[in-house]
Amino acid sequence: MRLIDSHCHFDAAEFDADRAAVQARARAAGVTDQIVPAVDAAGWPKLKTICAAQTGLHPAYGLHPMYLDQHQRKHLDELRHWVERETPVAVGECGLDFFVGGLDADTQLFYFDAQLKLAREFDLPVIVHARRAVDAVIAAIRRVGGLRGVIHSFPGSPEQAAQLHQLGFLLGIGGPVTFERANRLRKLVAHIPLEQLLLETDAPDQPGSAHRGQRNEPAHLVAVLDVVAKLRGISQDTLAAATTANAQRLFNLTLQ
Repeated sequence: MRLIDSHCHFDAAEFDADRAAVQARARAAGVTDQIVPAVDAAGWPKLKTICAAQTGLHPAYGLHPMYLDQHQRKHLDELRHWVERETPVAVGECGLDFFVGGLDADTQLFYFDAQLKLAREFDLPVIVHARRAVDAVIAAIRRVGGLRGVIHSFPGSPEQAAQLHQLGFLLGIGGPVTFERANRLRKLVAHIPLEQLLLETDAPDQPGSAHRGQRNEPAHLVAVLDVVAKLRGISQDTLAAATTANAQRLFNLTLQ
């Protein structure tokens, strides 16, 4: 069984002390590949170095809305150069966050729109953060057009999921689905089209119920796999094969 963690911040400082051991546990669990999205321009060089050091780590470069105070307009020009030179698997993490206070909505939209247009220009998928902002994200995707990608840690409704499916967007499902009280999310995950589904950890964040309060890591993707397979009434092998194929197709991965 082969798994792809479609969203893991493997470059995060939380992994600096034991990154090799974390990667070894991931591989032992069957997680052979990870999509590693960036959050700010300052982190791009470290992310590049980490992904180049081992097979199965696929970088994406972008500007995350929660780090808005660190972004400068010149970073969009720099992002263009990085995308052109480094040929990442996606643009991101980008998006909108209307939950956290102090993040100006208009400024967020400016950076998000610019990254969507960049992804369209380079024919790359986008990795999108959408918190309390799914409708605004859908509107931006429609406005720019010609896009594909994933809404990671999808927080929305079945109606929003259907709209995103029509727009060519997949949904990333991670640790939150492992909590028994997540009834709305579990119902959604049980019924969305299998071809729209990706599995993720968002490590080191969003640990599942078995690791609540602890650092998350890519090996824990198997817990997400287990819950989602049970919710859908299919085998783990079937779900692993389908979601791996979905990630491979979206990110144009050549798996080794």
